[in-house]
Amino acid sequence: MMNLSTYKTANYKKLNEKGSFTFSAPSNIALVKYWGKKESQIPANPSLSFTLNHCKTMTTLTYETKDEKSISFDLLFEGQPKESFRPKIQKYFERIQDLCPYILDYHFTIDTQNTFPHSSGIASSASGMAALSANIIALERLVNPDQSEDYYEQKASLLARLGSGSACRSIKGNIVVWGETASIENSSDLFGVAFPYEVHSVFNNYQDTILLVDKGEKQVSSTVGHELMHHHPFAAKRFEQAHENIAKLKNILQSGDLEAFIALVESEALTLHAMMMTSMPYFMLMKPNTLEIINQIWKFRQETKVPVCFTLDAGANVHVLYPEKHKTEVQDFIQNELSKYCQNNQFIHDEMGFGVKEL
Repeated sequence: MMNLSTYKTANYKKLNEKGSFTFSAPSNIALVKYWGKKESQIPANPSLSFTLNHCKTMTTLTYETKDEKSISFDLLFEGQPKESFRPKIQKYFERIQDLCPYILDYHFTIDTQNTFPHSSGIASSASGMAALSANIIALERLVNPDQSEDYYEQKASLLARLGSGSACRSIKGNIVVWGETASIENSSDLFGVAFPYEVHSVFNNYQDTILLVDKGEKQVSSTVGHELMHHHPFAAKRFEQAHENIAKLKNILQSGDLEAFIALVESEALTLHAMMMTSMPYFMLMKPNTLEIINQIWKFRQETKVPVCFTLDAGANVHVLYPEKHKTEVQDFIQNELSKYCQNNQFIHDEMGFGVKEL
């Protein structure tokens, strides 16, 4: 049984030279939703996500040796100082310093940018924390070079989780499971694992167009939303349902049953928002245009029999999911019918990706 102590770096050397790495990490979209967490960013239920390809963060980490042991960093967003990000990064370094004591030997300059507009309503914490964690592990490979490839990948995902829970699903794989669950071999609460089974060809290069319904700050943050699951009247049943849905989705991904896929994915999205609407205090992140889009997708699917469906994150934006072979007709439908419900007609076409890359 692996536990946190497995990933504590005890023996490492101190580098004298200055150096840097650059990694990109994509965002991901959960199909079975994670909502509710325990201590230390441990999920209250398992989740399964598609990794995206184009919506990503590129982060350069420059390290320079210093004498005193302390957390020390400068932070740039698109080349400019970004003090508003500092508390989150400070908290991240505090959480990982026991596992990665070597970070205290260096001053870091972190320069980060997104391929999608910041505050566009796409969660950038997943891609951002995954990219930063990949950089930290690149440094660990130099100071502690004797570990296995699996160890470095698992630890990168573990570190990403300590920055932002869902970030652990952006490290490796096109379909990723996070959270221990009976139906997925080697699944873990500590890190995300690539879906370990053969997937039906209909899911190859699956498409996701993100409709930017509302680009404003959410009135209730995900962190607060997760906390509200602690005393939620339906929490226990919901957590049980997530385990059941992952087992069902495992079979669906292997069989290619798109009708079952659509039913499960849409139900999961609506369940997530039902949890928000039934917590105390209750809140609602969907907007009128979110509901308009959902109704338009249902109507289009019924009339055309095209297997297109939606999912939602913890926000108002809609992810439109569809097989690659239906790309032309669905993207025409989005352009002609759905874009008018988006803020400034904005949407982003994306597709399945595979995790972090060194640039």
